[in-house]
Amino acid sequence: MKIKNKTWIIWGFILLVMVVFVYKGNGEKTAKETYQQIKPVLASIKKTVSTTGTVSPQNRLEIKPPIAGRIEKILVEEGQIVKTGDVLALMSSTDRAALLDAAGLKDAEEVAYWQDVYKAAPLITPIDGKVIVRAVEPGQTVTTSEAVIVLSDRLIIKADVDETDIGMIKVGQKAIIGLDAYPDIKADAIVDHISYESELVNNVNIYTVEIVLEAVPDVFRSGMSANVEIITLEKQNVLTLPIKVVQENNGNHFVMIKDEKSKEAKKVPVQIGMQDEKSYEILSGLSQTDLVLSAANESFSLHKNKNGSNPFMPDRGKK
Repeated sequence: MKIKNKTWIIWGFILLVMVVFVYKGNGEKTAKETYQQIKPVLASIKKTVSTTGTVSPQNRLEIKPPIAGRIEKILVEEGQIVKTGDVLALMSSTDRAALLDAAGLKDAEEVAYWQDVYKAAPLITPIDGKVIVRAVEPGQTVTTSEAVIVLSDRLIIKADVDETDIGMIKVGQKAIIGLDAYPDIKADAIVDHISYESELVNNVNIYTVEIVLEAVPDVFRSGMSANVEIITLEKQNVLTLPIKVVQENNGNHFVMIKDEKSKEAKKVPVQIGMQDEKSYEILSGLSQTDLVLSAANESFSLHKNKNGSNPFMPDRGKK
């Protein structure tokens, strides 16, 4: 009976040793796979205000006829660029239209005579711009209150910015414009004007910000929805680190780096500057040659400190 008990004790001890060995091996493998080394890099960092807007004419001009009558010819198409003094259309007054119709009952020679004697009235553009609406067709009767052609001097973006962000927006700031209809197209732009009066939308004060495109892509059309990113502050060629590797304790920031001599993780204080959605600007504490450790999860530790604590967790016992 005693021999059997001793046998069970021996087998139990062997099993315990195997479990410890397997657990230790898996633990070391996990530790090796749960961190990576990241170098600080020189990059641009910027703060932005994101909002939505609409592609709109900066100045929308409706060309209305000076007299009531009939449109004889339309000489432009939508999208066409016109210059000041260009003839957009020809029209007959009500009297001329009636006279030509009566002449048409006789013969073509009579019509040609009256067309030469009684000239059609031209509709002339007073500005340089683009035709964005061609509202009528030849033969249509119009009144003096109807727009025949609509012109735009240039297309801009009218963005809606609420009062919590408007303080960060300044004339001259750069912006990046994207369209819902063409998500792959991005256009550079500049803030040109900020409205002085707000509009109440869903109990929020909204200000209209006019943004001028540096070059208007051909696909832009009046009325399109736009995604707007206004760059309120930007620094270029500064030392940066991903936000996830910078830790904070009592207002102090630090990172963990691998000590090449002890092979242990050690805490290094850093001073941060600007922050965007992904990165911190590093003002001091690191150089481009440093290797910063990034933990894949909160339980990670390269080597435990002498007190047994996780080196990636703030040391609350020290000040």
